[in-house]
Amino acid sequence: MDIRYLNHFLKVVAVGSMSEAARQLGLSPAAVAQQMRALERELDVSLLVRQGRSVRPTAAGQRLVERGQALVQDADALRDWVATDEDEGELRLGTVNTALHGFLPDILQAFTEHYPRVRIALRIGITPALYSALVQSELDAALCLKLSFDLPKTVCWTPLRHEPLVVLAHARDAGRDPLELLRNEPLVRYDRQLAGGSLAQRYLQAHGIRPHERMELNSIMAIALLVERGLGVGLVPDIGQGLAGQHLRKLAVPPMPAEGGDLTPPPRELGLLWRDQSQRGRWVRTLLQCAQEIVRAP
Repeated sequence: MDIRYLNHFLKVVAVGSMSEAARQLGLSPAAVAQQMRALERELDVSLLVRQGRSVRPTAAGQRLVERGQALVQDADALRDWVATDEDEGELRLGTVNTALHGFLPDILQAFTEHYPRVRIALRIGITPALYSALVQSELDAALCLKLSFDLPKTVCWTPLRHEPLVVLAHARDAGRDPLELLRNEPLVRYDRQLAGGSLAQRYLQAHGIRPHERMELNSIMAIALLVERGLGVGLVPDIGQGLAGQHLRKLAVPPMPAEGGDLTPPPRELGLLWRDQSQRGRWVRTLLQCAQEIVRAP
């Protein structure tokens, strides 16, 4: 059995669609369909049944799902075990986009000094997608936001940095009150479907601010560029060195009003997720050490 086909079958079942699985895997829908047919021929059973535009596993397919994940993980562990004494190979790392514009380049530079022959396959995505890829053994580690649910015992989490909310303003407005800017200037809003955008929305509501929205974007870097062009202000998590510009300023936000006194708005938490049993754990631990050193550096 081709372990890749099994892994792709698990992806199809997880997303419920061959076309979506193909998109996430970087393959054509026809190629994925061909792989599924080859798997069915080899096992001599029907594994998938169509329901409109979606697919679901048959009874045999569900039995394969129940055992297949363990088989894929065992195959990954075996491959890693064979190369465990080598200082070359591939580390599959997921990351949220903001880390790529922040401290991730410094982390990767430090890591490659330890393992210059290790290739790094980088996948950019949102935290839920990166977590899903991690538990399906498609990633070895992910630099992402803290998840809101308890993790399984096979997945480890180490927090690295907190990203408090800041107001982004043009340099000409650096001396103005942050709340006054949010009330009176056009807001280039951070996408409310994302964790940081939801945090910003709760902050605005706590202060009773109904902003004049100019646009809503899912990229902090794009918001920073528009603010620097004078198109409004932003309320975003502070991703660090990525928010630097000649005409861009970061302003600390006042606390949120709350019963019993003001409340500092909770920061967004960024950290590293990884699979506990991966034989690439040696590389992941080095990556984590590099990240912790970068975060502690002045």
